[in-house]
Amino acid sequence: MSDSASACIEPRPAVTEAEAEALVRGICFKTGPPRRLGVEVEWLVHELRTPQLPVTSERLEAAYAALRTVPLSSALTVEPGGQLELSSQPAASLMECVDAVRADLDAVRAVLREDGLGLVGLGHDPWHTPRRFLREPRYDAMEACLDRTGPAGRAMMCASASVQVCLDAGYEEPGTLGHVRRWWLAHQLGPVLVAAFANSPLAGHRPTGWLSTRQLRWDRIGTGRAGGPVLNSEPRGTWARHVLDAPVMCVRQDSGPWDVPDGLTFREWTRSGVPRAPTREDLDYHVTTLFPPVRPRGHLELRMIDAQPGDHGWIVPLAVTTALFDDPEASETAYRAVKPLAERTHGMPAPHNPLWRDAARDGLADPELREVAAVCFSAALRALPGLGATTEVVDTVAAYQDRHVARGRCPADDLLDALRTGADGARPHSTYSAPGPHAHGAHPYGKDTSS
Repeated sequence: MSDSASACIEPRPAVTEAEAEALVRGICFKTGPPRRLGVEVEWLVHELRTPQLPVTSERLEAAYAALRTVPLSSALTVEPGGQLELSSQPAASLMECVDAVRADLDAVRAVLREDGLGLVGLGHDPWHTPRRFLREPRYDAMEACLDRTGPAGRAMMCASASVQVCLDAGYEEPGTLGHVRRWWLAHQLGPVLVAAFANSPLAGHRPTGWLSTRQLRWDRIGTGRAGGPVLNSEPRGTWARHVLDAPVMCVRQDSGPWDVPDGLTFREWTRSGVPRAPTREDLDYHVTTLFPPVRPRGHLELRMIDAQPGDHGWIVPLAVTTALFDDPEASETAYRAVKPLAERTHGMPAPHNPLWRDAARDGLADPELREVAAVCFSAALRALPGLGATTEVVDTVAAYQDRHVARGRCPADDLLDALRTGADGARPHSTYSAPGPHAHGAHPYGKDTSS
């Protein structure tokens, strides 16, 4: 969502269909030993004391202007609805990534707190009607394009937030850490991550019937924009064909509104050259307008995890996912655990298949997803010390396993419980933080010192 639009430049040579396919194949999977990882954390920005009240555009603009003066190691960007995102630099270890992003978030919160604003970790805004903060040609075109499939697109643009884990594609050679295995694992483990970290059961002050309403929005956007490819052949060719056969969101212009073609695929664009011939830059931009749950960008972006509650709740999915992909034993355990789940996809691409929908609707109340999540969390916990995770991180993951996974629950269940009982129901997760390493037996979330 945060891919920025490059300024339109002088005309460059057109890219042919064959060149486009070769370019995608060449850049989508850059193989080698898994050495780097990263995370992109998105947040809703709300009033610190009364998050049900909308924040004016003027206050958001002032807050973001102040944030841009703060030195951060992560890239700070703003989403169309005013959500804030921090994207880490590629890190050489889990703890390098955690420490850098945690320090950046502390600095960001301090600035926002001065204006009475705070970051809220929810996958979907439970109160406010989606409204656009950014007025740029890219987002005008995106809104016009997504409106063709209904209101889900605007909700995704303006009312959703996530934790995106970025991992190296893996080795060229076959094996547990090979790119073919990791590509497959990402798609089959994806619904387990959706279910375990579902954190968006509300919209318009009411339960939607889905524990991950954010994932429901992606499902409703449709297969062309938010769907993945079928997994019946080698990843490079599969993804290249998917990119070329996906509809073009927009044709950028030097001035004025961007064209929003209806149903024109990139492959057809290379053949017709209408309204103008596409360039390499158009191809690069086209890839950024596709939002599958797993997107190869040289590395793998896992985009299916809801934003998490509390100051540091995002660390849990980052740590678990990293362990399940980068530790060979944990990766093999996860592969064997999720393999039976593949039957429930009926061979249909993610996320538009029964398995992904069950995960988003039911979370870990689904017995099979609960069983697989328990296996995967246990494998991750065994692997984390070997990946350099601190005792604090390991204990936090263990606490999450105890309070949620072992009980067949996710953060969305806590929100619904609070709504039913009236306890903090008006402020879901706005005053709670992720459990600390010594909080066993305490309330599922400890008080957030930032508020």
